[in-house]
Amino acid sequence: MSKDDTKKTVFSDSIDEYFIGVYTAYKFVIRFFKEVFVPPFHIRAIITQSYEIGIKSLALISVTGFIIGIVFTKQSRPSLEDFGAASWLPNLVGIAIIRALGPVLTALICAGKVGSSIGAELSSMKVTEQIEAMEVSAINPFKYLVVTRVIAATIMVPLLALYCIFIGLMGSFINVHAAETTSFTTFFKDAFSSITFVDLFAATAKATVYGFTIGIIGCYKGFNATKGTHGVGKAANEAVVLAMFLVFLEEVIIVQVSNWLRYF
Repeated sequence: MSKDDTKKTVFSDSIDEYFIGVYTAYKFVIRFFKEVFVPPFHIRAIITQSYEIGIKSLALISVTGFIIGIVFTKQSRPSLEDFGAASWLPNLVGIAIIRALGPVLTALICAGKVGSSIGAELSSMKVTEQIEAMEVSAINPFKYLVVTRVIAATIMVPLLALYCIFIGLMGSFINVHAAETTSFTTFFKDAFSSITFVDLFAATAKATVYGFTIGIIGCYKGFNATKGTHGVGKAANEAVVLAMFLVFLEEVIIVQVSNWLRYF
């Protein structure tokens, strides 16, 4: 009798595999927090990954944020005009973009672009045994490949979110200025009139959590890829899907927490 024949299941093969995957992911995250504070820190690799994640995403973030600002403003104007509240448009846009649209939009773009890139890159290294070769060369592949990418994503996604918020507000301003000749100072004064420190802190905190989630999910899926070249595409796809799902889940949780803090 082979070893596989004696293997017992607790619930079923699929359920057992799910819980094993959860435990493996838990150990992966715990290992990250253990490794992140231990030298060497590979600063050059972190800077390189920050460039890949941040600078190379600016063009896509710029176009998307600008379009969202214009479209949201144009779609909101008729509804406000029906109630004679068109002057509230900058205030509405500021609340929507800063509290929700900016961070979430940035996270979704980065999940698709950065998450898939990290998953595909690490999975290709896994299936071609480059990670094992690093271990033979006395290099800690987890430290060099995973920790650097997660740190870079955690740092750059909040910066990209703040940039996306600014670009979105600029797009909104151009639309409002074209329709009502509102000045730059007046628009931004109205846009930030209802924004508090809690809103800015929550937006930054959300983007930081999103960045960590995107980085750790992409690295986990890529670092644990299997089944040869087929696993490369599967890892990239799963990294995007799971990262987006967790971003929406975290959005719900953080919104509830920030609303609770707003009463204090």
